[in-house]
Amino acid sequence: MTKPSLPELLHAAVTAVGGAERPGQVTMAEAVAEAIDDGSHLLVQAGTGTGKSLGYLVPALAHGERVVVATATLALQRQLVERDLPRTVDALHPLLRRRPEFAMLKGRSNYLCLHRLNEGVPQDEEEGLFDQFEAAAPTSKLGQDLLRVRDWADETETGDRDDLTPGISDRAWAQVSVSSRECLGASKCAYGAECFAEMARERAKLSEVVVTNHALLAIDAIEGAPVLPQHEVLIVDEAHELVSRVTGVATGELTPGQVNRAVRRAAKLVNEKAADQLQTAAEGFERLMELALPGRLEEIPEDLGYALMALRDACRTVISAIGATRDKSVQDEDAVRKQALASVETVHDVAERITNGSEWDVVWYERHDRFGASLRVAPMSVSGLLREKLFADRSVVLTSATLKLGGDFNGVGASLGLAPEGTAGDDIPQWKGVDVGSPFDYPKQGILYVAKHLSRPARDGDRTDMLDELTDLIQAAGGRTLGLFSSMRGAQLAAEELRSRIPEFPILLQGEETLGELIKNFAADPKTCLFGTLSLWQGVDVPGASCQLVVMDKIPFPRPDDPLMSARQKAVEDAGGNGFMSVAATHAALLMAQGAGRLVRASGDRGVVAVLDQRLATARYGSYLKASLPDFWYTTDRNQVRKSLAAIDAVAKQAEVQEA
Repeated sequence: MTKPSLPELLHAAVTAVGGAERPGQVTMAEAVAEAIDDGSHLLVQAGTGTGKSLGYLVPALAHGERVVVATATLALQRQLVERDLPRTVDALHPLLRRRPEFAMLKGRSNYLCLHRLNEGVPQDEEEGLFDQFEAAAPTSKLGQDLLRVRDWADETETGDRDDLTPGISDRAWAQVSVSSRECLGASKCAYGAECFAEMARERAKLSEVVVTNHALLAIDAIEGAPVLPQHEVLIVDEAHELVSRVTGVATGELTPGQVNRAVRRAAKLVNEKAADQLQTAAEGFERLMELALPGRLEEIPEDLGYALMALRDACRTVISAIGATRDKSVQDEDAVRKQALASVETVHDVAERITNGSEWDVVWYERHDRFGASLRVAPMSVSGLLREKLFADRSVVLTSATLKLGGDFNGVGASLGLAPEGTAGDDIPQWKGVDVGSPFDYPKQGILYVAKHLSRPARDGDRTDMLDELTDLIQAAGGRTLGLFSSMRGAQLAAEELRSRIPEFPILLQGEETLGELIKNFAADPKTCLFGTLSLWQGVDVPGASCQLVVMDKIPFPRPDDPLMSARQKAVEDAGGNGFMSVAATHAALLMAQGAGRLVRASGDRGVVAVLDQRLATARYGSYLKASLPDFWYTTDRNQVRKSLAAIDAVAKQAEVQEA
């Protein structure tokens, strides 16, 4: 039997999911197959509606080597495992004459811990464990969540938190799950043979396709101990999120509450001298954290440095003492000891990292009204880490609807540790970028409008003219507006003002309900508007007449006082580069491309992306930002845009009447 061709396989897979082949999808599948075959690396920009999951799954399955697919969002993971992979495997089975296995793998804390569930939870104040089911009142939300988990434990096959519907609170889940550091290990745990996390790992080892998340991919790269099974191909979907997710995993945090928890957990497991040393160090750290420290700490203040060294040394003493002391009077001592050790080791590692003062780390102090003070440390850049850990010994395909910024892939490539496309060298990963386009006709389906007549936005300044413009646009559109704001304060002020100006158009505000409920309500009523910040720029998929106007209040540059972004910008400038374009403009371009992508989600969608910031039309960097957006028809004519919105609204209303 002759080997089936890639077009045959793709046609079978697309038919199985009820779709239609698109030229961009075919181009993508061919490029992915070529990269896998020759072991090279590929960046693929595939616009909304391309069908990119089949564009990479089909060539990966055809090749026959183990592939890891890493995504940023739960929604895409579930789509791959519950819809795309089962249908694709069924469709390809007759042609490939084999049925590839697939599995999902997440971090340990995502799975129910049977030891915690059955034996109880170590508590801070007393020795041993306590029964969380007895401790929580059955009528309380916590008690109800825990009782539901206990019932679910008897029927679940995966123990995966995301399979528990409806979900439960983070507080309740913390009672029945463990981190990798807190885990006893399968060989030492009475429930090791039934462990859901271990079973997930075993399924992954036996599977040809392993679906995971960016965070676990980062942990696998950073910590050195392999979490993912050995694989020959890595596909990173939603790749525009990868750098921020890896940075998040590589960021350490110290808070007084966290340190005090470590003190309480260790106190009864070590000798009095070691416990007192840690208690004293914790008190010294807490006192200093109550002071008003500056944001970024380019140099650690002397008194804070001493406090951190004292904390580090006390933790080291306690870690040794926990290993040397045994107390059989403590119920389930191994579990209590493991949790205490995990807490103390985390504090030790972050304190040591900050006191070591690497030039590649950024340290800063934050204070939140709700969460209190914290000290954070993050890598100046993760590009070197990604270049070394991601692109060695395997073919890597990165794909997203937004990878080509300012007209090329080099900006995103640099953030991933890649040299400019086409650069040659022995230790330089070779890669190429491919833009397979979109099935949508952007110049006919959308308008990019820049409100050039508005005053230049100032930080926290009065923008009455912007609110006037926003009011006019919403009225012309008949509602149907997604408002994307560069700050939560801006979204709140706009919502408050417009609710009084145009009460006939309901305005939903991020934070007033869950994100899922907000998007559901926004989609259900065309007159409704939805205002919010970061997660709305990337997390809204509402095709049809409910979203025909996407408004950006201003170019979403990082805040000037953002410690990490400003440090990265300065580092580029110190090296002789353009820090603003490399960091701030790239950040803004990526967000704007994501935000503009909310408008056209289906072939029948029509509408306007309105940027209420004159700088997109007048500043030198404006052309770079515009080149990062879909190829909409461009105008600065406000009257033309109002007429277009009114015409689109009229067509939508007519369609609604006909449907009714």
